[in-house]
This record gives sequence, structure tokens and C-alpha cells, in this order.
Amino acid sequence: MPATLELTEANFEDTLKKGGILFIDFWAAWCGPCRAFAPTFEGAAVKHADITFAKVDTEKEKGLAAAFEIRGIPTLAIFRDGIMLGQNAGALPAEAFEKVIEQVRGIDMEKVKDEVAAAQAKQAAKG
Repeated sequence: MPATLELTEANFEDTLKKGGILFIDFWAAWCGPCRAFAPTFEGAAVKHADITFAKVDTEKEKGLAAAFEIRGIPTLAIFRDGIMLGQNAGALPAEAFEKVIEQVRGIDMEKVKDEVAAAQAKQAAKG
């Protein structure tokens, strides 16, 4: 059984609601860099079993690709506790991907949640 989850429009919300760390790899079968990055992504999923690693086939899941405004693949979307922390286009070497994983683990999510709440309050005040 693969260590990665196939993400679709049907299971996206439930996957996001689980919380924790979520890495999403947007890819397509015809994309050479995507195929090159796949073993790195799969290897990280095996190594970091406490993190959710999901893949979105942009050819099958055009709605998700559009929602994330995917312009190039592979693109990595990074979430923690349901909050998108960022996106990175392009295949990462294994060492660089490990550094990203460690950075995401080290983020102070209380601070991020406070910043999100402040931004939402500011937006609501403008409303």
C-alpha cells in the first residue's frame, strides 16, 4: 500500500479537516519532473508517517488544480492545521524537501493562527 493518499474533490475537505501537517503534490502522468519527484515524495511519506502526504492528478482533478491556481507542475502545497502555509512549484531534491518538512514542523502555529485571525478581523472591519 502506498504511503501517499490520492486526493480528490470528494475527499479533500475531510483530509484537510484532519489537521496536522499535509503536503499535497500536484502532478500529471505526462510530466517528466513530476515523475522524477514522485520517488522523493513517496520516500518522505514513508519516513514521516505522522504527516499526511497526498497527490492530486491534475488531469483527473481539474477542479482542485483550478482552485489552487496551479500554473506549473509539480507544485507542492503545504498545510498545517487546515491553514495553507504556501506553495512551491518545481521538483525538490530529497535534501531540500527534508528541510521544508523540518521547517513546517518547527512553525509556531499559535502565532500563525493569531496572524490569520487578525487578518480576518481587519478584512471584516473593512467590510
